[in-house]
Amino acid sequence: MTRLWDKGAPLDARVLEYTAGEDHALDDRLVAYDVQGSIAHAEGLHAAGLLADADLKALKEALEEIAASHARGDWRITLEQEDGQTALESLLTQRLGATGARIHLGRSRNDQVLTALRLYLRDAVEQLRNGALGVVAALESLARRQGDVALPGYTHLQQAMPSSVALWARGFASEIHDDAEGLRHAHRRIGKSPLGSAAGYGTPGLPLNRELTRAKLGFAEVHEPVTAVQLSRGKAEAHVLFEVTLLMQDLGRLAADLVLFYTQEFAYVTLPAAFTTGSSIMPQKRNPDVFELVRGRSATALACLVETLGVCSRLPSGYHRDLQLIKAPLFRGIDLCLQTLDILPAALEGIAFRPEKIRLDPSIHAAERAYALVVREGIPFREAYLRVARELGHD
Repeated sequence: MTRLWDKGAPLDARVLEYTAGEDHALDDRLVAYDVQGSIAHAEGLHAAGLLADADLKALKEALEEIAASHARGDWRITLEQEDGQTALESLLTQRLGATGARIHLGRSRNDQVLTALRLYLRDAVEQLRNGALGVVAALESLARRQGDVALPGYTHLQQAMPSSVALWARGFASEIHDDAEGLRHAHRRIGKSPLGSAAGYGTPGLPLNRELTRAKLGFAEVHEPVTAVQLSRGKAEAHVLFEVTLLMQDLGRLAADLVLFYTQEFAYVTLPAAFTTGSSIMPQKRNPDVFELVRGRSATALACLVETLGVCSRLPSGYHRDLQLIKAPLFRGIDLCLQTLDILPAALEGIAFRPEKIRLDPSIHAAERAYALVVREGIPFREAYLRVARELGHD
């Protein structure tokens, strides 16, 4: 028996290809987490008197060996196995016979995969937070290096008020730090243990202690009642992707500024050669491709969020196969954000502003002049505003 639900009836190959889709490949990143959840589940079965000492020992050793073998690249989940849960149980049964077949007692693929997914998300969120803080550090470094360089502050893409590299860099640093804090709050939904909810209705007749497995896996609380678990599907995932979208939008706006500042018309910055590319036809060109793609990938992050929300938006209660489709946009959104966070700090370290190329229009101090009139003469701001406008020929 290859698949956990297979009872021997023939299956059209097109059905397997369509229903499994890319799930078997996506599950490769969850194997280590599935093993963690499976060991905790085996310990829960043992504590309930449903698994002998020798069987628990054999299962734990085999699971650890399977995880290590997967980490070495010795095996991968195949389409025929359908998903990671089937692959894990099949490998256990091949190694341990009847003992391996005992692991699924009191568990469904539904709570099994969700447990692995939340364990994965717990780590992924911390990776994302650390990556965001790495960009913050790079921006702070830039502010220290060239913070005194004057910059025009823009509204409507027109010079509006005086700014500086420090104000520009630290504005982005502050918002990206806020994005990192937003990611931290995603742990509230991730930290609920689904293990023991099985297919969404618990394990009637089995004395399983969900608190025990919660503690072993380090979840903050047990997800109760069991019927809430499948209703929660997609929420933690969407929360993470929402925070990823906000983060990617901030990174995209940072990149958009730098692409603009790099044009010959602005020429405010030089970009490191190692982070620009050339043209196949124009010998003089160095293109800010990295920053253009950061700008563009903010759209991909948003698309991942919308796709995830869309999958769950019209589902009735209980488990549905549609929920499998969340994994692809979830992993894609996390991956593109991690890749962006990995490359940006090094790219930012090589940026240099060119003060000799930066010209502030004299009128940029107009608001400051109006403020000075108010302070010096005690007149209403609107009167000072109009006086400065007339002086500058903008009445």
